Amino acid sequence: MAKQRMLKFVHTQRETPQKRDADQRAQDFSEIYREFSEAKAEEQASRCSQCGVPFCHAHCPLHNNIPDWLRLTAEGRLQEAYEISQATNTFPEICGRICPQDRLCEGNCVIEQSGHGTVTIGAIEKFITDTAWENDWVQPIAPARSRTESVAIIGGGPGGLSAADVLIRAGLKVTVYERHDRAGGLLTYGIPGFKLEKDIVLRRVEQLAKGGVEFVLNCDVGRDITFAEIRARHDAVLIATGVYKTRELRDPGADAAGIVRSIDFLTASNKKGFGDAVPEFDNGTLNAEGKRVLVIGGGDTAMDCVRTSIRQGATSVKCVYRRDRANMPGSQREVHNAEEEGVEFVWLAAPKAFSGNPVNRVTIQKMRLGAPDATGRQSPEPIEGGIYEEEADLVIKALGFEAEPLAQMWGADDLETTRWGTVKADFGTHATSIPGIYAVGDIVRGASLVVWAIRDGREAGAEILRYLDKAARVAAE
Repeated sequence: MAKQRMLKFVHTQRETPQKRDADQRAQDFSEIYREFSEAKAEEQASRCSQCGVPFCHAHCPLHNNIPDWLRLTAEGRLQEAYEISQATNTFPEICGRICPQDRLCEGNCVIEQSGHGTVTIGAIEKFITDTAWENDWVQPIAPARSRTESVAIIGGGPGGLSAADVLIRAGLKVTVYERHDRAGGLLTYGIPGFKLEKDIVLRRVEQLAKGGVEFVLNCDVGRDITFAEIRARHDAVLIATGVYKTRELRDPGADAAGIVRSIDFLTASNKKGFGDAVPEFDNGTLNAEGKRVLVIGGGDTAMDCVRTSIRQGATSVKCVYRRDRANMPGSQREVHNAEEEGVEFVWLAAPKAFSGNPVNRVTIQKMRLGAPDATGRQSPEPIEGGIYEEEADLVIKALGFEAEPLAQMWGADDLETTRWGTVKADFGTHATSIPGIYAVGDIVRGASLVVWAIRDGREAGAEILRYLDKAARVAAE
């Protein structure tokens, strides 16, 4: 499968010097481009030291029992390894593919810390769960009993889906309201298919649907149905909308054609991968083919944009970031992969103005790191006279995401929000200011990792069960 994906990548690019260079580099690409066999999984798993203090477990947001399923994998007991893996993780095959293991479990592996190279935990997690699906070890969702209470989940991303899994297994009626035409949220439309194959995501959605979860698609709460109507229909509500409002550029010329949002660019690419009609891709607006691409930002979304641009056949791809490599928020592994594929990084640089309509040049301000800001990170500051220009036909804004003003959009004045616009919820129970209403994931945390949304969803599902159990006891007295 990995070889087939690599061939598809090679043959869908234009025959340019950069493409031929990328083809050569593809021969040396890292782990994610190669098949991961059972023998390789056992060999890697056997490297686990079974240390007394498993830092991999401690640094996993889900606190997965990593040493246990590594030991079972090393012994060839893959089904048992899968069962332990899925006991704490709703979507282990997804986390195995997209978690920034270099910042979490693998980055804190004792063997890695001692300088001998980490155990490839993510690749093993992916392998054992893929093997479980292939061998029908993944059991259908079959609640032991049915209950009359119903729960609404607004948003079909990782937080909402993981909560739906908990609640449907407990026998509740679960309805997911999703604004897009497919569930999965960021997993479906935000993350490129070369990192997370879409059939992997939709397979989990199908499992939930077969288990009894009702998906109401193309349903934008506040437009197609009111928040008040949802509250009236259900016994509890979980808000899991994510954050999709793009931070904007305010530099001169920033409204020119050819300057696009990262979420629009990635969504168009993913929809095209599904075979959907995407006019803005076909007419070149959201297509990097044959263009000089400039991506602004240093997070994982920026890495997704630069690597997608390479695959679409851009003539050049540059990533401009205002801090240096050591201070970027994205995964260093992703940067390494992007460099292997031909992306050029321009560190300590920020856009100052845009010329042309459509855009054809970007004025760049060279930066340096000055005094630390409120978070302790060094603040970038301009270097006097450090001005130059970059040519670009397509500029992609990957500056991060902010929360939409849900309380105002939904007419929910009693829904408390923070000064950043995120929903105010208890980090232990995930309860909001409205009884029976819970919130999880990025809409609470701000833009964060998928694995944190999964953890939040699992925890909120358990809290909603406790809330409904208590309500049932009170009603029975």
